[in-house]
Amino acid sequence: MTPLVSRLSRLWVIMRKPRAAVGSGHRKQAASQGGRQKHAKSSSQAKPSAPNACAGMISECPGAPAGLARQLEEVVLQASVSPYHQFRDIAEVTAFRGSLLSWYDQEKRDLPWRRQAEDEVDPDRRAYAVWVSEVMLQQTQVATVINYYTRWMQKWPTLQDLASASLEEVNQLWAGLGYYSRGRRLQEGARKVVEELGGHMPRTAETLQQLLPGVGRYTAGAIASIAFGQATGVVDGNVARVLCRVRAIGADPSSNLVSQQLWSLAQQLVDPAQPGDFNQAAMELGATVCTPQRPLCRQCPVQSLCRARQRVERERPLASWNLLGSPDVEECAPSTGQCQLCLPPSEPWDQTLGVANFPRKANRKPPREESSATCVLEQSRALGGARILLVQRPNSGLLAGLWEFPSVTWEPSEQLQRKALLQELQHWAGPLPATHLRHLGEVVHVFSHIKLTYQVYGLALEGQTPVTTVPPGARWLTREEFHTAAVSTAMKKVFRVYEGQQPGTCKGFKRPQVSSPSSRKKPSMGQQVLDDFFQPHISADAPSLNSAVQ
Repeated sequence: MTPLVSRLSRLWVIMRKPRAAVGSGHRKQAASQGGRQKHAKSSSQAKPSAPNACAGMISECPGAPAGLARQLEEVVLQASVSPYHQFRDIAEVTAFRGSLLSWYDQEKRDLPWRRQAEDEVDPDRRAYAVWVSEVMLQQTQVATVINYYTRWMQKWPTLQDLASASLEEVNQLWAGLGYYSRGRRLQEGARKVVEELGGHMPRTAETLQQLLPGVGRYTAGAIASIAFGQATGVVDGNVARVLCRVRAIGADPSSNLVSQQLWSLAQQLVDPAQPGDFNQAAMELGATVCTPQRPLCRQCPVQSLCRARQRVERERPLASWNLLGSPDVEECAPSTGQCQLCLPPSEPWDQTLGVANFPRKANRKPPREESSATCVLEQSRALGGARILLVQRPNSGLLAGLWEFPSVTWEPSEQLQRKALLQELQHWAGPLPATHLRHLGEVVHVFSHIKLTYQVYGLALEGQTPVTTVPPGARWLTREEFHTAAVSTAMKKVFRVYEGQQPGTCKGFKRPQVSSPSSRKKPSMGQQVLDDFFQPHISADAPSLNSAVQ
């Protein structure tokens, strides 16, 4: 009997035991230090959907502990995957850990959240610092996050400080960072920790994911490993790319099977002595060396263990004769059928891509297209200066709680559009002269799931009695106040179009060329590949599609 089959049999026997007996043994194991470590290691992994081969067995044992169920799924997954996509032995795993950590010690970037985590003695403040950085870094570049993170930690250095802040303050500081529900959930989580958990952060990946709103499997694992030293692996877009190349996984990375395999590999590789450093090293490698395009393979500390690199060498015509029969150059040879982790037959090896053959671009739906009309309503500059009308969006959905110019959905005709928009403006500001409403152009803004076209209108109230009162949910702001308010990037684009059309303002302003799709600048090929690759990897932790925004 092979070790894998033997382990599967033992787990199956345990799973079949009565619930009380299994639970008792599990609690005794968790009572010791070693047991606690094993329990944390297994429980930190969110339960994936079982492969078909074990779905029936797991469903027969509804009372079995979650950790054992995950172990069973893990064993079945390993049994169904070709050894080519796994690490051969502990020596290979140890070599991978050592090489990656040595490289990270020398090459890691000096980032404020890393310094904060390294210098902070209090575990709750350390976990909070990591939490803020991980949430901000979701779908956002490091260079953009640095300033936001610094200002955030200066304003709210502790969980208690954030819990006492208002949502308006959070949105205001978050303005321009995108995906605004991240900031809202971060504050909700801080309030829960302070009000319900005694001010102490959960200590394991499992409890972090269970108790904190907006914390998914990746974020929970990052906090637990970096702040609390739990030996739990993590998989984000960078780590997924590294693992796919190291083990030559070319299938869709968003598929259930590939996702399970990546998390299994991450858990197998994470260094139990330095889990936080190891996870950050894996992310750093993907961000700086193992990049989506033009990876720096010669600078990679684990290139000798990379099956994608081996495949490149084997595919080189001049090198193929020398490598023929070499034990270091392996191929996937599943016993039956097509391997579900290899490159799909419909997308064979592309010589021009090299290691970037792994992983292939995941399938995703294009953003749906929507249109709306919005109007910048500005009062006379007399009597204290010009003021702009803003209204607040609902507390849920797209751009929840942020401020925007009065807007309506797009109407099929110009006449209907003007009528609907004027009615919306009069709802907030009272009677207005329809003749002053001018169409200024359009702005296109792409959210994570919506391509929204704004038809921009302007209405300047000159020589009229200023409006001093507005209904709840509206406010008049000066131009200076507008630029520091909790408004989205899309609304700032709209306002730039308005400013560019006003006499005596923004003389050097060049209006964005967004009037037609052909006039808009297309993203570079590298940016397209980057966007396509990272999109599938945020579903676990990212805000829901109804609230995510850029």
